[in-house]
Amino acid sequence: MQAARCPTDELSLTNCAVVSEKDLQSGQHVTVKTTPNHKFAFTVKTHHTVVPGTIAFSLPQRKWAGLSIGQEVEVANYNFDKSKQCIGAMTIEIDFLQKKSTDSSPYDSDKMAAEFIQQFNNQAFSVTQQLVFSFCDKLFGLMVKDIEAMDASILRGEPASGKKQKIEVGLMVGNSQVVFEKAESSSLTLVGKAKTKEARQTIINPEWNFEKMGIGGLDKEFSDIFRRAFASRVFPPDIVEQMGCKHVKGILLFGPPGCGKTLMARQIGKMLNSREPKIVNGPEILNKYVGESEANIRKLFAEAEEEQKRLGANSGLHIIIFDELDAICKQRGTGASSTGVHDTVVNQLLSKIDGVEQLNNILAFCMTNRPDLIDDALMRPGRFEVKMEIGLPDEKGRVQILTIHTNKMRNFNLLAGDVDIKELAFETKNYSGAELEGLVRAAQSTAMNRHIKATSTVEVDMERAEKLQVTRDDFKGSLNNDIKPAFGTNQEDYSNYIMNGIIKWGDPVTHVMDDGELLVQQTKNSDRTPLVAVLLEGPPHSGKTALAAKIAEDSQFPFIKICSPEKMIGHSEISKCQAIKKVFDDAYKSQLSCVVVDDIERLLDYVPIGPRFSNLVLQALLVLLKKAPPKGRKLLIIGTTSRKDVLQEMEMLDAFSTTIHVPNISTGEQLVDALELLGSFTDKERASIAQQLKGKRVWIGIKKLLVFIEMSLQMDQDYRVTKFLSLLRDEGALNEGDQIRI
Repeated sequence: MQAARCPTDELSLTNCAVVSEKDLQSGQHVTVKTTPNHKFAFTVKTHHTVVPGTIAFSLPQRKWAGLSIGQEVEVANYNFDKSKQCIGAMTIEIDFLQKKSTDSSPYDSDKMAAEFIQQFNNQAFSVTQQLVFSFCDKLFGLMVKDIEAMDASILRGEPASGKKQKIEVGLMVGNSQVVFEKAESSSLTLVGKAKTKEARQTIINPEWNFEKMGIGGLDKEFSDIFRRAFASRVFPPDIVEQMGCKHVKGILLFGPPGCGKTLMARQIGKMLNSREPKIVNGPEILNKYVGESEANIRKLFAEAEEEQKRLGANSGLHIIIFDELDAICKQRGTGASSTGVHDTVVNQLLSKIDGVEQLNNILAFCMTNRPDLIDDALMRPGRFEVKMEIGLPDEKGRVQILTIHTNKMRNFNLLAGDVDIKELAFETKNYSGAELEGLVRAAQSTAMNRHIKATSTVEVDMERAEKLQVTRDDFKGSLNNDIKPAFGTNQEDYSNYIMNGIIKWGDPVTHVMDDGELLVQQTKNSDRTPLVAVLLEGPPHSGKTALAAKIAEDSQFPFIKICSPEKMIGHSEISKCQAIKKVFDDAYKSQLSCVVVDDIERLLDYVPIGPRFSNLVLQALLVLLKKAPPKGRKLLIIGTTSRKDVLQEMEMLDAFSTTIHVPNISTGEQLVDALELLGSFTDKERASIAQQLKGKRVWIGIKKLLVFIEMSLQMDQDYRVTKFLSLLRDEGALNEGDQIRI
């Protein structure tokens, strides 16, 4: 072909060689051979003014390749090896094109790099190549100094190998790094990270340091988000186009408060080579004027729309972060307001994310604690198709989070040597990330408080303050007194039920405890039965609740809650159902949970006169007792009742996996054993009671027995035994003939 002059100034800024559409197609890559030893790579663009058989070059291109007008050159197709020739990083020397157009104003190298990648995406570049670049209405002369190939393992989604390979010719892709260096004698002022190579990150860096991000315990969630949302953005656009692949446009992060949803979205926005993300709190969108709320949604997408029209597939990534999405995107048709503002806001958001005019250069992150409130249309593929639960961190995650929050203290030697992060992580079951941060703050304030002198004025003891260290005891104190997990065990709950301990007065109690331990182990270890429900039934005062609480405590499950009628006094049927459902919903958020449903007949409002009971609560309990927890979660339910016959009639017994009978004390020997374990009477008094009860049958619950013992102990020592036996007789718990049940 014959070399020619570039037909227009506009085409000379594209860095492409210009040909006739009869010879080649736009976007093709070619090699231009000027002499037997000199060959240059170009990307071509077609234009109707170019004569067939000629190939047009701009002045910088002719200078670089040593071409003259009318020179005969040999042109051949060139195909890039995508696994070896994609540009990972490129260093470019920059200066003003014309000395008379110099100015002293600073130029943002980050914006410059983003604009460069958009303008020259999918083009061939060679070391020593010269080109002209238009930025902020100024023309700059560029010269390619150095090219590094992209690590092929990143393209395959594998961890980076860390090898850097220099290449002479490479293909610019969407996530290439561009680093600008000003020419030696240039007066150009550059600001931003892209003027230094070290500070740049690729769109996905598998070696990214999560501690630097300030997020711990979410490694799996990060890798899942990268796989779904960014894998398609790493590959060269032409491969993505050939696959017919569309980029993910929306990610919904949901889960309990304080688990790092907002933090994760914000940090992902920072670590990507995109613009600063737009962060929007849901309620900020709403406006009292008609149409303004919808206009606020349109403004969020205006910049991305304008850039997509201008640059098409080469447009950069725009990230929008919606916090508290449930505030603006409730189910349509459920709002009580006459204006229907929420409905129109949802409609506007739907049309912008995936409407008739599709935007392919946006990524929306949405956070909510209540995914059930969000309109279903937003959840379909093409909109917020990646739904990621950010749950409570496991033990490994808690180690990461505590390490992050104690890192500075450790660096400045303010953390005592007796603080064991792994021990703290083990003891903080079901703590969220925010609660772990609060725990560290509470321990710090406890340590600082030791060095404050409380005299007439509050002063810091400077001599001792210089030796300030946060110790293990500070963390222990904060753990016990200051910070309690919202979704964890409430020790005060079940310690009230077992304040007198478990009195193993005979084999029946031992059997109940052994069976309880077996069920705990089944819940932990069996993958076939993620839900185990057991009913402890027996006469009143036999200690069912205490045994249930003890089994729950010994299980060491991270989540233990007691669903008790005493907490629902005065509740309506509906609010009682909601309270019971909340206990179970909270339990589903933990890996291992135990729920004690105490005194079921009281929860059901059952009375024999009538008889009367709450069918609404009954149906709710029947559903919840049979509902399996989410995948990967395990739940143990322990119910207690004194009216097994009533539950049988209500068809509730079938909802439990098994039933364990908790009997009363039924023989004199068992009663004496109980007295001995309690140690309330002297040996002589116990011997006297044993003589009186020998061969006699009794029937008394351990709870009632404790009351009688304490009542007898208030008497003078000579009358204790007499009083105790008379109390047994008066209650009908003692009879010389047949046993009498009370």
